[in-house]
Amino acid sequence: MRFLQRSATAAAATLILLATAACGGGDSPTGDETAGGGEMAVAGQFPTESIDPNGPLAIDGGTRIAAIQLYSPLLETAGSGEFEAAAAESWESNDTATELTFTLRDGITFSDGSPITGQDVVASFERTVEAGSPFSANFIDVGTEATGNTVTFTPADPDPALPAKLTGLMITPADATEDSYTDVPVTSGPFQVESFTPGGDLVMVPNENYWGDVPQVDRLTIRSIPEVAARVTALETGELDIIWGISDDQVTQLEGSSEIEVVSAEGSAVTTMWMNASTPALEDAEVRRALWQAVDFEKKIEALYPESGEAADSVLAPSVFGHAPQEPVEYDPEAAKQALVDAGFDFDTTLRFHYSQTQLRQWVDSVVSDLAAIDVKVEALEKEQAVYTEDLLALNWDINIQQVGTLGLDASYNLGRLYTCAAERTGYCNPELDKMLKRAGTSVDPAEREAAYAEATELIWNEAVGMYPMFVNNLFATRTSVSGFEADPEGLPRFDGVVVDE
Repeated sequence: MRFLQRSATAAAATLILLATAACGGGDSPTGDETAGGGEMAVAGQFPTESIDPNGPLAIDGGTRIAAIQLYSPLLETAGSGEFEAAAAESWESNDTATELTFTLRDGITFSDGSPITGQDVVASFERTVEAGSPFSANFIDVGTEATGNTVTFTPADPDPALPAKLTGLMITPADATEDSYTDVPVTSGPFQVESFTPGGDLVMVPNENYWGDVPQVDRLTIRSIPEVAARVTALETGELDIIWGISDDQVTQLEGSSEIEVVSAEGSAVTTMWMNASTPALEDAEVRRALWQAVDFEKKIEALYPESGEAADSVLAPSVFGHAPQEPVEYDPEAAKQALVDAGFDFDTTLRFHYSQTQLRQWVDSVVSDLAAIDVKVEALEKEQAVYTEDLLALNWDINIQQVGTLGLDASYNLGRLYTCAAERTGYCNPELDKMLKRAGTSVDPAEREAAYAEATELIWNEAVGMYPMFVNNLFATRTSVSGFEADPEGLPRFDGVVVDE
């Protein structure tokens, strides 16, 4: 079974194609064609704590954005179930989805000029698995074998979603270790590192040995500015050229400037508020459903996210393979209070509401207020990103909020990775759900996979493993001196096709 590049008429994937096309798709290095495009500084909501793309922080927001500038994957998403060549020029799966082979581009090299081989890909994959990060859960019992220019993946069970999962695997040298990323690492993507301070600035310059089109900017700096108001001010003063992770209430302010343009893209992220089912107060599905019913999410979306939010009808966004619409949970605080009483909820309990991004503060405070209106006590705990991530994985929270996207636009990355008993990510464990997800993840029949994911989604929704109130569009703002920038649907902007007029 051959995985082909998408048709140019696939409208649902158009935005993604535009975003990924900026990273270059040339068949040979074009370093001698590089045109100076000025120096550029950008900032989003996540600090860059690590630039190790296959380490413990592989899916941290700051690391992911750095990784797509510095490293190359084998292939990239071009739509649900459709992919484009990156470091690999071709790939092929057998009919049972138990063997997937990639052939690398001819003559492809790292930033130091050394060849990229199948052995480098295997080593990158093994580091990812051994890191034990949340991303590692995609690759349980997957074998690998390499030759000079090919690499073959052999999952123990059929895995038709493996190409989608591998879009997040970044290629690094076979001898790379954790220490390789504390200084100036060898890279495989459009940029290479000039300097890096964890939690501070990441400064990059073009990788002249990149296999695609070499970036046009002379220098790119990703700054750490977590506060959205500070990012907006820096954009207005010209300190920054592009920002993202902006709040809706600042869109009008930004659009009022003749020197700034606001752009958006519909992505796969869903505002997800897991309720820790391993917490005694939340182990009853009736309690979790009542808490969901007590919050007026429609009003919150209208007030806080009129530009970037849309009421969700599923755990997965519509752009994702496996999306299945559900019956909305209607706001009814009186019914919610009575349901909690009937379920024996202890109103003396204080629930810990765990979050990290400052732009979520108003949303969290508003949810806390709604729950307080039915006498449910909630403590909002804003945490630094590193602490948040550590506590998230340790289930050291009662309610958690994050924007959960779906790498590769396949439900296997979201549902299959996060909701199994073995994942231990939500505190919820249901063997019946495991069976549904196993069936969805291993069938080679797309219709059967969709049906199984729909069944799993219905169970997750009705059991209120979390509250799923909003689909998220990603907002970006650029100075008008910037050209060539495309809004990325997944909130992971690329800068190798961008030019800044000086």
